Amino acid sequence: MKDLFDKIYRDKGPLGKWAAQAEGYFVFPKLEGQISNRMKFQGKDVITWSINDYLGLANHPEVRQIDAEAAAMYGSAYPMGARMMSGHTELHEKLQNELAEFVNKEAAYLLNFGYQGIMSTIDALVAKDDIIVYDVDAHACIIDGVRLHMGKRFTYKHNDIESLEKNLERATKMAEQTGGGILVISEGVFGMRGEQGRLKEIAALKNKYKFRFLVDDAHGFGTLGTTGAGTGEEQGVQDEIDVYFATFAKAIASTGAFIAADQEIIDYLKYNLRSQMFAKSLQMQLVVGARKRLEMLKTMPELKGKLWENVNALQSGLKARGFDIGTTQSCVTPVYLKGSIPEAMALVKDLRENHGIFCSIVVYPVIPKGLILLRMIPTATHTLQDVEDTLVAFSAIRDRLENGTYKRLSAAVTAAMGE
Repeated sequence: MKDLFDKIYRDKGPLGKWAAQAEGYFVFPKLEGQISNRMKFQGKDVITWSINDYLGLANHPEVRQIDAEAAAMYGSAYPMGARMMSGHTELHEKLQNELAEFVNKEAAYLLNFGYQGIMSTIDALVAKDDIIVYDVDAHACIIDGVRLHMGKRFTYKHNDIESLEKNLERATKMAEQTGGGILVISEGVFGMRGEQGRLKEIAALKNKYKFRFLVDDAHGFGTLGTTGAGTGEEQGVQDEIDVYFATFAKAIASTGAFIAADQEIIDYLKYNLRSQMFAKSLQMQLVVGARKRLEMLKTMPELKGKLWENVNALQSGLKARGFDIGTTQSCVTPVYLKGSIPEAMALVKDLRENHGIFCSIVVYPVIPKGLILLRMIPTATHTLQDVEDTLVAFSAIRDRLENGTYKRLSAAVTAAMGE
């Protein structure tokens, strides 16, 4: 019999094998200073394009004040216990009601974390006789939620309605045999590519197929739609979304999440979400802080306006200089380049050390081999000067990538890894 750890000793995984060269710099980096458009990385000032603080609320003086007051009043532990036992308060209920009204649903329920929450929501919505149909490019939290499902699941090609319909036909035949139902899952905004899910087209299929629709709108909530209520509002189909999910970790710069749906669905979920039933309640200072952030989202449209001014300036500037930013329809701004993982390391080091630009780097296996994805998140705190400095830097690093400079610089890394 093998030692359970043999596989760990033998294979560190596609990303883990780079740990000696990457950890502390390319992965698990340490940004320092107050959350803003400019922070410090290894003692140097950098323009930060990797913070999901879309509306610039993380370090907003009004937010910091309310967070401090709430911490002083309640501490970091209150309330103790799970919601069902001893962790339920009037302020939790008020926040839920405000969130439900904002996203145009009958009811909402607070979740402690986005990742944990969407997994538990999927688990609670389906039984073994049900079938899940979901986008192949869904976020890891959705994939892990689907893995909990004891029944059948099908993926459809990314944002491909024809593929979705073929899988709905398969799921319908199977559901007729099992006596179950069908759950379709899409993201509102896909966080790597920045594309909006085709929610309108998916919702239209309800006229032909019988299914319920779950949308994870982590990147759409607060950034899309006339009021900021998300991708469903943006596409005019919020009413067709049966269960709407969003996190506090993006636009409203906090910890926590929520689900919203018809009252009867929320009543069911709050008694069946294992991750909430058996976990400590969301702390009071986070609840108070989330209420303040939601109020600012509703009453300060200039925050979203400034965000989109920066988004449009960055994306149009990149396209004007011939960069490939894919088909983004959101604030998420991907820049696709061609190169190896060692070249990507050399490129990002140049970008950070010599140009003062910090953005996230994504390589294989998250994207295909031979591609480098520089993922940028504009926020309301960025300035047009930040955008201009970044455009100049990106032009410089592209030139060095294309003329082979990074390939030469990365030769030692490649040799060390035996690639």
